[in-house]
Amino acid sequence: MELTAIYHRPESEYAYLYKDGQLHIRIRTKKEDIKRIVLHYGDPFIFIEDLYEATKEMDKVTTDDLFDYWQVSVSVRHARIQYLFELEDTAGEKVLYGDRGVAAYTEENLDFVMNGFKLPFIHEIDGCAVPDWVAQTIWYQIFPERFANGNPAISPEGVRPWDASIAPQVLDFFGGDLQGIIDHLDYLQELGITGLYLCPIFESPSNHKYDTIDYFEIDRHFGDKETFHQLVKEAHVRGMKIMLDAVFNHIGYDSPQWQDVVKYGEDSIYKDWFHIKEFPVSSENLWNSRDLSYHAFAFAGFMPKLNTANPEVKAYLLKVATYWIEEFDIDAWRLDVANEIDHQFWRDFRKAVLAKKPDLYILGEIWHSSQPWLKGDEFHAVMNYPLSESIKDYFLRGHKETQRFIWEINSQSMYYRQQISEVMFNLLDSHDTERILTTAKGDLQSVKSALAFLYLQRGTPCIYYGTELALIGGPDPDCRRVMPWERVSADNDMLTFMKDLIQLRKEVAGIIQHGNVSLEEVEPDVVAVEWQHEGHLLKAYFNHSKKDVVLERGQADLISLGSVSGEQLTIQPNGFVIYREELNV
Repeated sequence: MELTAIYHRPESEYAYLYKDGQLHIRIRTKKEDIKRIVLHYGDPFIFIEDLYEATKEMDKVTTDDLFDYWQVSVSVRHARIQYLFELEDTAGEKVLYGDRGVAAYTEENLDFVMNGFKLPFIHEIDGCAVPDWVAQTIWYQIFPERFANGNPAISPEGVRPWDASIAPQVLDFFGGDLQGIIDHLDYLQELGITGLYLCPIFESPSNHKYDTIDYFEIDRHFGDKETFHQLVKEAHVRGMKIMLDAVFNHIGYDSPQWQDVVKYGEDSIYKDWFHIKEFPVSSENLWNSRDLSYHAFAFAGFMPKLNTANPEVKAYLLKVATYWIEEFDIDAWRLDVANEIDHQFWRDFRKAVLAKKPDLYILGEIWHSSQPWLKGDEFHAVMNYPLSESIKDYFLRGHKETQRFIWEINSQSMYYRQQISEVMFNLLDSHDTERILTTAKGDLQSVKSALAFLYLQRGTPCIYYGTELALIGGPDPDCRRVMPWERVSADNDMLTFMKDLIQLRKEVAGIIQHGNVSLEEVEPDVVAVEWQHEGHLLKAYFNHSKKDVVLERGQADLISLGSVSGEQLTIQPNGFVIYREELNV
């Protein structure tokens, strides 16, 4: 038995309150080393009088290249628990594992009060509560300047023609606005979208609006507050949520606060609003300089970094956050560069916004594993870029072997508490990445496979505007081309595919949210995804091999590069199939 591989940590993603009084308890062991784990558990005070009350066998829920992961769900009567793991390896050796580490499997060690892990009292308020509506949501990300021009009268001077063949330059404007979004809400509803994620809409000199001048004003080239009111109202009527982008890590160079610092230096009343190294502050080479006299986003001097630990800054930004909830009834905040802001600010942010709207969704932009921000006191979820990169590496870039891909997905499934995983923001591309069709070198079938796999993962899926119309684009700013509205038609194959995929996802969302999943390579380079929940089975096969795969079945819910003939289903190379069936239980 490989003792050094055994890992558990209470009050973490390894032991947490899930929902309805259920505790999830997990443990990690060396791959293929342990054949059986039993959890001994009960009330710690009853234990003192009468030892452990109950035992429950744990399930091996997933595995990666190094480890097996085990889980069990238990409930307790008195809101507290003491527990100990009994592990048996493939050779029949047994040990106990608890708060004091590994101990020999003896009655004395099993009964010793100090050996068990403890959750002294399980408080609902300490749990990771998430908004119920998020797991059922299909998101659509909009870069407002490039989605649709609904009011040419407010467009900036010198806008470029609305033509998706034009590769945008950094300073280009095309005239997209809020009215353009309103005008196409019916299109989005027909597509199946139930959540709109808008990149920043506040006053800013740029096309991207991540260099805010005034957080309390709609950018004049996008519209006004009345138009935004209408957008939220019309979206809500159609069952769509609205998520705004909060850029609180930094502010625009032209903001009054920063300009005061530029003008008055150390005498500025705003000098402590920023992370300034020395005065006077830099005023040249602001695009990419490592010699700035102040901290900025990356080395972009035109976006000076805010000192969110400063009480004045915090009060200002929290007022911004609550204002758009109170006045416009937005449903979610996406938090830009969230990992560069102090944890205490986000704790206070969470308290402030949830006091105004308890079911508001708080989403952090973090590109790596994010356990420190997902303990239940900061964000509900983050943008799931690790999942995105794994899927793109496998389906679009061809950089990943099948078994390695499966291991990565399995490992990621254990990153967070289940309720967090249920509301993770799953995406494949965004305004910050090249578009997936470009990543796939124009191979639309590979894009379909990647999207289908994404929509079969636990979490809330998002597509970037134009994906459903096969929009291309390289890295920023090329990924921000205008929406090709001329491609919308009843016979657009990609558009039809996305409608079908979204509808299927809505129908099976409950199975994915609450079910048990397995992911395996059933034949060389053939991936099978299987979900089971309460007698319902959802299964998909992705054929990444170079030969046909034949299944003995005559029905499917969604087929791409495949066909049904009689009672046989053929999946061609690079094709996939998704189907449902009822299990005899």
